[in-house]
Amino acid sequence: MYTLHNYFRSSTSFRVRIALEMKAIAYNNVSYALLNDEHRSAFYLDLNPDGLVPTLETPDGPIGQSLAILEYLDEVHPNPALLPDNALARARVRSLAHSIALDIHPINNLRVLKYLRAEFGAEDAAVTRWFQHWVAGSFEAIEKRLSSEAATGLCCHGDKPGLADICLVAQAVNNQRFSVPMDAYPTINRIVSYCLAMDAFEKALPANQPDAPEPG
Repeated sequence: MYTLHNYFRSSTSFRVRIALEMKAIAYNNVSYALLNDEHRSAFYLDLNPDGLVPTLETPDGPIGQSLAILEYLDEVHPNPALLPDNALARARVRSLAHSIALDIHPINNLRVLKYLRAEFGAEDAAVTRWFQHWVAGSFEAIEKRLSSEAATGLCCHGDKPGLADICLVAQAVNNQRFSVPMDAYPTINRIVSYCLAMDAFEKALPANQPDAPEPG
């Protein structure tokens, strides 16, 4: 049995929940209110010294960092696969995933946004502009790739969702909180809509987690 330490609204936690649902892996859910700094407790820092979510507790020990968790799950539970068999295809999928996970997310992470407010006095409108700016720079390139590369199918690579789709969907859903304009990304929108129609993605949505606030 696995235990996932996460936060309902965290896009990185969302990624891992999608993979667990796709692979039909049972897990215990432990939630942390990031706005209350619950992830900075002595217990959690002992589990994950980075003090970030998610952390996946496995029978062999804890794993932090969502991409490392996703590849671990894919190696231990290979079906359905999150990465293609071909080396070049795997590199393509990883490059799409990394455009989101390494270029957008780190500078739009909650701790960065909190620092902008606390250290530089950024108001909500300025934080929103910051978030939108960094999304646009990468989404323009991702849209161009997905709309022009032959390997794109119903999903980012072929017709089955994988690592790139997990990262893309989690980011697109997170974008909604910051009113990111999405009209310029028809291919991204198509893929996100296709994936969100699947049970695994729908079950993993932030709004469907036990620590999510009640609607209204």
